[in-house]
Amino acid sequence: MKRLFFVLFVLLALTLSACSTSSYEVEEGNTLVVGLEAAYAPYNWTTQTQNAFTVPLSGQPGAFVDGYDVVVARHIAEELGLVLEIKAIEWDGLIPALQAGQIDVIIAGMSPTSERAKTVNFSTEYYRAQQVMVVRTDSNYASATTLAGFTGAKVVAQLGTLQDDLIDQIPNVVHQTPLDSYNALTNAVLSGVADAFIAELPVAMSIVQSNSNLTFVNFAGSNGFTLSEEDVTTAVALRKRDTALLEAINGVLANISAETKDAWMLAALNRQ
Repeated sequence: MKRLFFVLFVLLALTLSACSTSSYEVEEGNTLVVGLEAAYAPYNWTTQTQNAFTVPLSGQPGAFVDGYDVVVARHIAEELGLVLEIKAIEWDGLIPALQAGQIDVIIAGMSPTSERAKTVNFSTEYYRAQQVMVVRTDSNYASATTLAGFTGAKVVAQLGTLQDDLIDQIPNVVHQTPLDSYNALTNAVLSGVADAFIAELPVAMSIVQSNSNLTFVNFAGSNGFTLSEEDVTTAVALRKRDTALLEAINGVLANISAETKDAWMLAALNRQ
């Protein structure tokens, strides 16, 4: 009996191993499992209210996810004839979940950095945004027009993001320990623990919209951060082996105009 159990265990392990290394098949009716934070408005956020834009959160009865990423995910799934499923996963767990086969793609406002590209593939961009500083409205830094205007400031960013890397471009900055969510970043600035945090413009607009004591500083021209192309774009992340899925997603994204993307983002901001 023990030998039988052992044989069955080995067969099961081999089956799971084979499944975990197979490529995603882009076939009508297949399920596309998307991972995101569900806490990064206006890209994605959790809501208890269902509407024409929301998708149920897998494993969370009564919870839905809305936002720009959700609109993009729904559009990709519809164009490819796939059934969409969305899972909420903490930011640092997204790429490990992708590699483990828990999700098929990441659509979470993720920048296609060269470091991430060592382990995952990225689609072409599905949004492009500026990087800004979020501060209190009564802060001395609210009137800054250049990075030098934040000299000596206490600045924080989300853990594991491009924004945390950008902090060191500020002269004599006090680079604070990164936090795990934008709610935590917002509270840090509102409480005075931090003077500012860095965010993409749509995220900053969303936060300021719901916090009258906050504003954001947008830098003109060369007065702001030195950014590469990968720093201002967001893309879909996929496993290296899923080349057919990558090609299919790129085909869908190629047919979305810049005007449509802007309209989707504005609508997400208004809903949030």
